[in-house]
Amino acid sequence: MWIKEVTQKVGEEVELLGWVANRRDHGKLVFIDLRDRSAICQVVFSPASGERVYQEAQRLRGEWVIKVKGIVKERPAGMINEKIPTGKVEIEAQDLEIINQAQTLPFDVGGDGYEIGEEIRMRYRYLDLRRPRLQKNLLQRNKIIKFFRDFLEKKDFIEVETPIITKSTPEGARDYLVPSRLYPGKFYALPQSPQQYKQLLMVAGVERYFQIARCFRDEDTRGDRQPEFTQLDLEMSFVEEEDVLSLIEELYLEMIKALYPQKKVNLDENGRIPRMSYQEAMEKYNSDKPDLRKDKNDPDELAFLFIVDFPMFEWSETEKRWDAVHHPFTAPKLPNGSLEKEKILEFLRNDPGKLLARQYDFVLNGYEIGGGSIRTHDPEILEAVFETMGNKPEEIKEKFGHMLEAFSYGVPPHGGIAPGIDRLVMILENEPNIREVIAFPKTGDGRDLMMNSPSEVREEQLKELGIEISKKEK
Repeated sequence: MWIKEVTQKVGEEVELLGWVANRRDHGKLVFIDLRDRSAICQVVFSPASGERVYQEAQRLRGEWVIKVKGIVKERPAGMINEKIPTGKVEIEAQDLEIINQAQTLPFDVGGDGYEIGEEIRMRYRYLDLRRPRLQKNLLQRNKIIKFFRDFLEKKDFIEVETPIITKSTPEGARDYLVPSRLYPGKFYALPQSPQQYKQLLMVAGVERYFQIARCFRDEDTRGDRQPEFTQLDLEMSFVEEEDVLSLIEELYLEMIKALYPQKKVNLDENGRIPRMSYQEAMEKYNSDKPDLRKDKNDPDELAFLFIVDFPMFEWSETEKRWDAVHHPFTAPKLPNGSLEKEKILEFLRNDPGKLLARQYDFVLNGYEIGGGSIRTHDPEILEAVFETMGNKPEEIKEKFGHMLEAFSYGVPPHGGIAPGIDRLVMILENEPNIREVIAFPKTGDGRDLMMNSPSEVREEQLKELGIEISKKEK
């Protein structure tokens, strides 16, 4: 049984398993605090527990794994500990089994752990995760994801897993490449996002898709970024921008109400999440993810914001070409908001910098927590976008021919969004970076110190893959 349940078992015999959080000797009495994921409870050993049990209790040390049987007793009035949920009871031990001993831990797991260096925390992450703060972060993350799943299921969404090894395509960040053993010299790539697959699911007639998706980007890490991350990925057919934004607004406001009722959400005069154009955000705040909290020192204030009407393209001075601000599958629109096809094609050929995108970003407390768009479902416009970005016809066919072919078989208008899970939990749990809300994160410079990764591989593996390593000159 869970330790938290002992408060309902006064006078009964219980069997508990867990870790020794600490041990105290008071004369003939030995006290331990026994911990499992749910709670901590005091266990008392005395000569009345029996000679073997009493002697074994004196051997106990911190983080030993044990099983205890005993009677749940109410604590004397002056001994109640109001700081813990089980503080009104204690266990009068009758039996003890030492399951596993533990050597001295490299750091204390009872506190917050912020004062401990990241390198040692990441090296012993399985110990770091024992601390209550990180247990709570994982629990809340689980609750948020479950809420998302339950909500979207009620809205007729289907959860579909998409491939993890896929094709390398230019989508902004660097791909993680996976060499193929069966096809030497060719590579898979880990997905930066399920973007193309979820659009192909719309072609397939799924209409409402979502998944809790793992994504991979080989980019420089920061406090709110990781080489691999998790997002709520969703796509809908036969929708406009308003349909997607209204769904996300309802989902997030309901989630906050259910899981974080102590949080105050800043809404507009109509009780909605505010919206702001990209141009207005840049003119007023010089940022496309402004923090609109009234009191930025208040950890329970939440300021959601939708940013809309982004430019479709930005000029890359280094590559001397136009690049998509979001991604090439985002649908363009005219500066006046019109969707007139012939005029859009004319702007793509002659003045792409003036086109706007049917793109929207989702912002919370100064962080971008998601982005999405209405997608281009017209193959002619999509091909023109690729050409505007400097792709030659043969390159378009090689990189995106599968998408253009799929769109030739009847594709519905569609759009979606992909809010990040990691940043959201980080903000809601008032953590300084996303590593605090991920079970096994990489360090700030992208290493896994616990598994000693990245690491070299055997020469035989490289030969099997047809790969030779060339060492850089110093």
